[in-house]
This record gives sequence, structure tokens and C-alpha cells, in this order.
Amino acid sequence: MPEFKRTVLEVMRQPLEDREVTISRARFTVNYPASFMLVASMNPSPSGFFPDDPNNTSSTYEMQRYMNKLSGPLLDRIDIHIEVQKVEFEQLAERRKGEKSEDIRKRVLIAREAQRERYKDLKISYNAQIGPKEIEKFCELDAASFNLIKMAMEKLNLSARAYDRILKVSRTIADLEESENILSHHVSEAIQYRSLDREFWNA
Repeated sequence: MPEFKRTVLEVMRQPLEDREVTISRARFTVNYPASFMLVASMNPSPSGFFPDDPNNTSSTYEMQRYMNKLSGPLLDRIDIHIEVQKVEFEQLAERRKGEKSEDIRKRVLIAREAQRERYKDLKISYNAQIGPKEIEKFCELDAASFNLIKMAMEKLNLSARAYDRILKVSRTIADLEESENILSHHVSEAIQYRSLDREFWNA
């Protein structure tokens, strides 16, 4: 992502939020539907080696300038951030197999069907589409979960938009476990996916 100009990246903010693209001209304005899934990647530094290379070739200033191409408001609109660690040779060479894609697919289909049933009386189908009213109704938290997300909001200095996204991701994680209620470990996992919000970016 940082290989693009910041002004170009900022254009995505409105479509990510509203799921439509607005084109304005002198005499008219047109809205086009733009509900899409954004999958993006970036290196943690211009050199691409930080933090695994002790002799990182990028200065702190260069790294900060590179990362600041992604603004806080843009990151707020991305539901999940995952930091991928370097894979060691032993991990590449081991023969242990993970969960089969077929099993993962079954779990996802069950979760999506649960969401369609939950929102059948609304004009939405999935958790990603719910707004503040639906979040209040379908993303209720128990005391432990509430205290956990409160602590994360204060510690990471997250925005209200990030708060909504944590709740929606928590709801999805609960659905994948076929859990009717959002539990504290669902919230904890969702919070982990927001850890890049304020860790490196000053914007």
C-alpha cells in the first residue's frame, strides 16, 4: 500500500465507509455501488527487513515517513490488521499439516447462514454491513467483554470507528464458533486484529 501516493490511498476512505463511489461534476452527482473486499499488504519498512534484520538499512525517519503514507482514518476503515512474522526454515520444512480448507469452508458457510438468518428482516446479509443500531442490538457484551474492550480502547487510543469494527469482528468470530453470544475470548481475538492502529502511525 505505501507504494501508492497518500492522496490516492485517501480516495478509498469514502467507498470503504459508504460502500459506494460518488462522482461529482458541475451539473450533477452520481453514486455507484462499490461494495468490495479490500485485501492489502505492506512491508514494515522501505527496506523490507525490519524488524528481522538487526542491521536494518532504513532509518527511523525513513520508516516513519513510509508508514505515515497510511493515515489513521484509512486504517480505521480496515476491519482486520494482521502482522505476519518471518517464517523460519524449520517451519517451512516441517510436514505438519494444518486444518483442511474444506473444513474451514464448511465453518464459514455455517457462519454466513447464521448471519443471513439473523438479518433476514433487514436489508443486509452479513456482519460487515451492520450499522450502529444493529451493532447495539446484535453485539451485546457481558461485563467481562465490556471491560476488556474498554481497556483496549484506552490503551491503544482507538477511535469510535475502530470500536464498531471490533464489535463486528467479534460477532463474526462468535458466529464461526456457532456461539449465540459474544464472549470475552471473541473480543480479545478481535482486539488483536487492531493492534496496528496506533502502534507505528502518528497520523
